[in-house]
Amino acid sequence: MIRALRPYQERAIISLRESLKAGKKRPVLQLPTGGGKTRVAGEIVRMARAKGKRVMFTVPSLSLVNQTVASFQRDGIAEIGVIQADHEMTDPNQPVQVATIQSLSRRKRPDVDLVIVDEAHTMFRAFLEWIASDEMKDIPVIGLSATPWAKGMGKHYDDLIVCATLKDMIDQGYLSPFKVFAPSHPDLSGVSVSKGDYAVGELADVMSKPKLVADVVDTWIKMGDGRPTLAFCVNRAHARHVQNSFEAAGIPCGYVDAFTELDERERISQKFHSGAYKIVANVGTLTTGVDWDVRCIIDARPTKSEALFVQIYGRGLRTAPGKADCIILDHADNYTRHGFVTDIHHESLDDGSVRTASKRKGALPKECPKCTFLKPPKVAQCPCCGFKPEGSPRSDIETEDGDLSEIVRGKGTKATGPKNTVKIGGVWLHLADFYGQLKFRERERGYRKGWADNQYRSAVQVWPNAYKNAPPKPVTWEVDIWLKAQQIRFAKRREKERATHAQPAA
Repeated sequence: MIRALRPYQERAIISLRESLKAGKKRPVLQLPTGGGKTRVAGEIVRMARAKGKRVMFTVPSLSLVNQTVASFQRDGIAEIGVIQADHEMTDPNQPVQVATIQSLSRRKRPDVDLVIVDEAHTMFRAFLEWIASDEMKDIPVIGLSATPWAKGMGKHYDDLIVCATLKDMIDQGYLSPFKVFAPSHPDLSGVSVSKGDYAVGELADVMSKPKLVADVVDTWIKMGDGRPTLAFCVNRAHARHVQNSFEAAGIPCGYVDAFTELDERERISQKFHSGAYKIVANVGTLTTGVDWDVRCIIDARPTKSEALFVQIYGRGLRTAPGKADCIILDHADNYTRHGFVTDIHHESLDDGSVRTASKRKGALPKECPKCTFLKPPKVAQCPCCGFKPEGSPRSDIETEDGDLSEIVRGKGTKATGPKNTVKIGGVWLHLADFYGQLKFRERERGYRKGWADNQYRSAVQVWPNAYKNAPPKPVTWEVDIWLKAQQIRFAKRREKERATHAQPAA
C-alpha cells in the first residue's frame, strides 16, 4: 500500500508543478530533516513514470543507496536499477536509476528525462558540469535539501520552494520539541578559519582537551537521562577520545566515521537501538540520511556553518513512540553562535555574489547562569530551574552542581511522575525500589552504614523512614549512572573546597 502524503508534502508537489510550469528547470525543494524528502521524491518518480519518463535519482553517499531503493519500493516503484560497482541491482535498462554522484561521474550516464538530486547542497563539480552541459539544458533537475544555503547554489538552481519550516513541523507534531543546554564554553579565540569554517586540526586540539572531554561525559551522566545519544565530534581522533572516555566511565559507546563499512554501520545501529550502545560518537557521517531513534545530541563540534548546525540537530528531531522531546547538550557554543535552529530561515538561493542573510525571529538565546538551559531572549525567569537574576543583568552568584528538571521547551512546565516515585536516569522509580537498590549497593561495596540513607535523602530531600523495610534489590543501569554522577559532584565539591582553603589570606 502506497504511503499517503502529509499536507505539506502535497503542497510541495503542487508548488513544484507550478515552478516547472512557469519555466524553471532547476528548482530546489526545501524540507526539514525528518520531513520525508525521499517520500516526496518517490511521488515525483511515480508521477514521471506514469508519463513514461526515465528518472535518475542521485545521492551523495553509498549508505543512502539501499535506503533510497527500499523507500521507493515501499511506494510501489519496482523498475529500479542501481549505478554502483558490483551492486546486485545493477541494470541500466531499468527506467528508474539510483546512483551516488561519485559513481555517476565515473561512468557513462544514461539517457533520462528527469534528474532528482538528494542533499543538493552538497555540490560536486563534475555533476554540476554535467547538468549545465548542452545535452542536459532541457532536462529538469530537481534538488532536495533540508539546508539549501550553500554558497553559489543559485548559480546552478533557479528556484527555492520552502515546503515547511522546522517550527511548522514541530508545532504540527511531525517533529520532536527540544531543550538546549550549554554546559561548556570552549575558547576558540586562537582557532583560524578556513573556507568559512573553523580549521579542523586546530579545532580538534581545543575540543580534545581533557577537561572539555571530561565535561562531555560528566554532563551526559548528569543531564542525558540515559537517552539514546549521538555525539558529534571534530575529527576521528577526537571522536575516538570521546568514545574512550565514555567507555572508561562504564558507559557503552560506539564509533562511526566516513570509513566505517556499511555492514559494520548496520551492526552499530542495531546495538544502538537495542540499548547495547547508549551513545555513538561520530565524525562527518551521521548528519544526513540517518533515521535512528535519537533522543539526545551531544554537540562537541563548533561550526560557523548554519547548514551543518541544522543538519546535526535535525538528527534528534524525528518523532518516536514514547519520545516527548530531544535534549541537546551544546558543548560547542553553536546555539549562542547561531540561535535556535527554528529561527534560521532563507527565502532565496545564494548566487555567490552577496551572501543572503538568514531571517531570524528575534535575538539570540540567553544561557541561564544557574543550570545552563538556553532560554528564549527576553525571558527573565529560567523555564527549567526557575532562577531569576535580581537587579543588574550581571550576576556574581556562584552555582553548584544540581539535578535539572525536565521541561517542555518554552512552557516551563515541570514534569512529575506517579505518586511516591523519583526520576533517576530518565526512569521513574518507586521510592521503595530506589531505596532497596541503594541498600543493595551499600552492602555490595561495604559502605559505612547510613550511606544508602544519605543517598536517598540527596535525591528525594527526605529520609527514607517510610521504606526502612524495603528489601535490597540489584542496582539497575540508571541508578548506577546516577550514583557515578553523585561521586563526580562530590569530587568536584571537594576539589573546590581544597582550592578555596589553599588560597592565601588577603
